[in-house]
Amino acid sequence: MADQLIKALAYQDQVRVFVVDATQAVAQAQQRHDTWHTATAALGRSLVATSLLAASLKGSDRLNIQIQGSGPLGEINCDGDSQGAIRGYVKHPHVALELNQAGKIDVSGAVGLPGSLRVRKFSQSGESFTGQIALVSGELAEDVTYYLAASEQIPSAVGLSVLVNPDETVASAGGFLIQVLPDVKEETLQAIETNLQSLGNLSEQIDQAEHLEELLAQLVGPDNYRVIHSQSIHFTCPCSKDRFAKAILALPPSDIQQMIEEDHQAEAVCHYCNESYHYTQEELEVLLDQALHGE
Repeated sequence: MADQLIKALAYQDQVRVFVVDATQAVAQAQQRHDTWHTATAALGRSLVATSLLAASLKGSDRLNIQIQGSGPLGEINCDGDSQGAIRGYVKHPHVALELNQAGKIDVSGAVGLPGSLRVRKFSQSGESFTGQIALVSGELAEDVTYYLAASEQIPSAVGLSVLVNPDETVASAGGFLIQVLPDVKEETLQAIETNLQSLGNLSEQIDQAEHLEELLAQLVGPDNYRVIHSQSIHFTCPCSKDRFAKAILALPPSDIQQMIEEDHQAEAVCHYCNESYHYTQEELEVLLDQALHGE
């Protein structure tokens, strides 16, 4: 099943629902960063959350999610936009903790409390919004739910899931976001709560579903929704050798000269996608000339 996000309205448009399958995007992140299973689950959940929150953006708006806990993972940082592009990294990718008492990957222990979750939104007009909360569990779904209630005043239910194979590859990754709209009826809230309680293991639901709408139907009932939009989800990074060259040009010319004299070359690595770019001595000399002459 190709990575996809579906937006729907349910219960006579009283509820907004987003469901996403981001298995291939999270798998690419795992491969690029060589994450071990605990780090894979944490980064994967963060990427899924990014895709769900970014689904509410418009035009060329984008957002950034930063999770800073006190556990061994360090910082998790993800970007997303309204077109389904996501990217992200975890500071310490080689984290593999023992399973928790429930027999599941210990994301909370790897993230670590105390900590914070910060969401920054950037609009195409240049305006920005920042909301931040203290982590409440470190499992991330509960933290995003609390963020939406505390910072954006939107009652929500969030589910995030990553299933990791014994060989460290990603079996499935996805999740959902349910938001109640104004004037929602009490019986609708009760129906949603009942559906969530009977959902079962989210990882297995995503892994076994042949179509993403199967998850949507389980969340709100097969006859209670209408799809308003669907889009692909993909791990994409806009970095390039030219972009990093501009960053080198922003350095003091003496720093570029030092690279030439001491290392005779330079390498830049993108945090988000782990792509590396090599610059020969000749290329650095061209950049130094541009820096000195303001070209």
